[in-house]
Amino acid sequence: MTYPTYRLGEEDHSMPTGHLDVSSSIPHPSALPDSSTKPSSPPTGPLRSSNDIFPASADLGEQMLSYQNMSIIVSTLTIITQLALSHYIRSKISDIVSNDLLRGVLLELVAAAEMCGSCFELIIIADNYGVHSYAVYLFLMTIWWGQSWGSATACPYSLLEEYVEAGTSGVDVVLKIVGQTIGGIASFRWVKYLWMMEMAETHVGRGIDDCSADLQVPVMWGFLIECILTCACRLVSRALGELEPKYAGAIDSFFATSMVVLAFNYSGGYFNPVLATGLKWGCKGHTNAEHIIVYWAGSILGSMLSIKLWNMDTVKDALCAPLLGASTKKEEKED
Repeated sequence: MTYPTYRLGEEDHSMPTGHLDVSSSIPHPSALPDSSTKPSSPPTGPLRSSNDIFPASADLGEQMLSYQNMSIIVSTLTIITQLALSHYIRSKISDIVSNDLLRGVLLELVAAAEMCGSCFELIIIADNYGVHSYAVYLFLMTIWWGQSWGSATACPYSLLEEYVEAGTSGVDVVLKIVGQTIGGIASFRWVKYLWMMEMAETHVGRGIDDCSADLQVPVMWGFLIECILTCACRLVSRALGELEPKYAGAIDSFFATSMVVLAFNYSGGYFNPVLATGLKWGCKGHTNAEHIIVYWAGSILGSMLSIKLWNMDTVKDALCAPLLGASTKKEEKED
């Protein structure tokens, strides 16, 4: 299964915490009257409410609701809107366009634009809500893409695998990859305007063209990380496709999401050249040549390596045996 991946902390924007120092609003015990001694005169003036003693407590709840809850709701709705709109456009293209090649190119363009556009919003979630929230969203999104995209892949090496293994037309492959790249790069155009509307606090200041690279290791290390983990993801996908166990899509998504989380502090864990280009082409921190080496050459080589390894009986048996055994045991238990 080929689907996008993304790293936490894509950009160097600090997260506003909205933290209130509640302790500063609570009187120290030494400042309170001693209950063991009788006051020299009765207290005067109106009684003080709990909000008078703890003035930050009410504001703290409002801050948490307005910042944390509302911002995550806005990000969620932004992602869902893009997924739904892309699904609608895809259905219209399938109904209207009769030419197979043109339809395939347009479907790849829409899938890549959807992938990169929604992953831009994942930047917001990753930077403000952490790795666990990010991973949950990515996991659910990849399951949706596996069901919604149909024959589209939004990933160049999937098309290259078809060319190598099935002998598909080279012209078709090139045109579809061009469509994917255009869709991925164009996605920031509408995301930028959404962020500039600043519908949530986490969008403030994000609608700018400046960005920083995710490559935190030397180029060759980044190349190897993208290569090896892409190969691992493709091998697992091939094994699941061979055995077709129940919930294969969820298993595939879980494994790939785990690999992304494993790599995000090093290369970013993209495992998809179009996704990396759509989100990070021209960003500060690496040259364009380094970007191509790590994210294009690395992941494509990893994909081609997976074909070579998959055709080895020892590798195929080693991958399929655990899944086949688990599937058999489950079926026996259900019987």
